[in-house]
Amino acid sequence: MIDSAEPRQFEYPSFHQIFMYQALELAEQAAREKEVPVGAIIVHNNRVIAAAHNQRETLHDPTAHAEMIAITQAAESLQNWRLADCTLYVTLEPCPMCAGAILQARIPTVVFGAIDPKAGAVTSLYTLLSDSRLNHRCEVVPGILAPQCGDVLTEFFRARRAEGKK
Repeated sequence: MIDSAEPRQFEYPSFHQIFMYQALELAEQAAREKEVPVGAIIVHNNRVIAAAHNQRETLHDPTAHAEMIAITQAAESLQNWRLADCTLYVTLEPCPMCAGAILQARIPTVVFGAIDPKAGAVTSLYTLLSDSRLNHRCEVVPGILAPQCGDVLTEFFRARRAEGKK
């Protein structure tokens, strides 16, 4: 029998969580490919127009971060380098290179999962996306699915260290 005095509480994923789960799937794909597990998607008009994961090892390219690849895909999709009205979802706080590309692409909103205390350029080491000295700033939504995003990174590096000991 259900106690009607206390209504059931259901946890529905937020709008941001729905898209972050998609980015998280890309991060897990990156891990399977032995890439640092970071995934990114770009949404325009509630539709995913770009989806990528880190590919530095695969492409032998230090700039092949998930965000950089997704920005290139989104610009191609919209046939415009200005990604106005887009939202970037990324599982890890962007680095300085990626933050610079986000600003150059004029992306208005950035949603990220785990913070990056060693290279984060949004809230951790630097605050590039909100720096008033720059000609563009972004709305930042940090911490969406942070535990899950952090866990995929932690597990990846734990496994890499274990491989190195063999």
